[in-house]
Amino acid sequence: MQRILFITSKALTPTQKDKTTMHIAYITETYPPELNGVSLTVARSIRYLCEQGHEVELIRPRQPQEAPRDAKEEYLTPGLAIPMYRDLRMGLPVTKRLQSRWSRRRPQLVHVATEGPLGWAASRAARLLGIPVTSDFRTNFHEYSRYYGLGWAEPAVRAYLRHFHNCTDLTFVPTRAVQRNLLEAGFERVEVVGRGVDAQLFDSARRSNTLRARWGATGETPVLLYVGRLAAEKNISQVFLAYKAARHCDPSTRLVVVGDGPLSEDLRNLYPNAYFAGVQRGVALAECYASADIFLFPSLTDTFGNVVLEAMASGLAVLAYDNGAAAEHIVDCASGVLVTPGNTERFINDTCMLVQQFQLLSTMRRHARAMAQRAHWNGVLGDFERRLCVVAQQHGVRHAQPSPI
Repeated sequence: MQRILFITSKALTPTQKDKTTMHIAYITETYPPELNGVSLTVARSIRYLCEQGHEVELIRPRQPQEAPRDAKEEYLTPGLAIPMYRDLRMGLPVTKRLQSRWSRRRPQLVHVATEGPLGWAASRAARLLGIPVTSDFRTNFHEYSRYYGLGWAEPAVRAYLRHFHNCTDLTFVPTRAVQRNLLEAGFERVEVVGRGVDAQLFDSARRSNTLRARWGATGETPVLLYVGRLAAEKNISQVFLAYKAARHCDPSTRLVVVGDGPLSEDLRNLYPNAYFAGVQRGVALAECYASADIFLFPSLTDTFGNVVLEAMASGLAVLAYDNGAAAEHIVDCASGVLVTPGNTERFINDTCMLVQQFQLLSTMRRHARAMAQRAHWNGVLGDFERRLCVVAQQHGVRHAQPSPI
């Protein structure tokens, strides 16, 4: 299991010694080995902050196989499985424990990556102690409710998220569209920090004819790819509708599905001709991307969608709705294909168009990789780090000022 090392000033380079470093408490309810965009981005962010010399105190729910841990660098809290996602966990609201912990060793800033019970407890404990708090808005949980027969709960979930984030000093979002939507919905102090991609890992050079042969594809076979959770809120059914239509255009079309989720078994039974690769990581995942031709991203709920940048970096023609990462990084018909959100018919028709022309997409695929290469993680995380420091410094200045007479 991946560990985050607690880096102290002894490990700093001369350049880092000149920087202002902080003790940051970082709270998340998802973390590797859980595999999702939030957990992977959180792990990368923590690693970057440690490399810059900050003392990062990671606080997260304990996984079932893990022993309790209450150390300076990591505190594993009690947790429960999320009802609709049994493989994911949420922390318990341990406000008093966190308040006691931070009273003994006070962080200069608390950053909350998830809005569950543990995230709420951390935000409340920090506010009770007068510690500045920042937060991430990463998931449109209010929109998930409609996919599970709980559409009536959407206003209440939205109100909770608004209250949660408005109690923090600053909320980070991944795109300008999310920022605009939240501000219009009454959220306050919302700033954009984008996402990056590892363009060395995700590279078209990893294309493998051996892997394509395993999928039942030759050089003449158009291969569609989906990477992500197999869950209703990902609009996954649209991938399979597009696949069925594409097979009418070209019966040799193959669909490769990478990931797992609550719909996995049903989809395997319904679509035996698709290739279900299960969960893939690292180089194996990168080879899956590079060995396909067309990437389908049908989600209407993702605030970003890291997989879009990964597919672009891998040199795929990406078909996605015009939101999230696609809206930020794809130029329609140049580095990918964008569809008006909700236009299912257009999504399916454009899939067929790309399948029919898949051998003529080399220019689009080169442009896709070139666009993705501009999204450097170091630049994104450097901006994130600077804003955390500003929040902590501004909070310190405000509380150092004498009260007016």
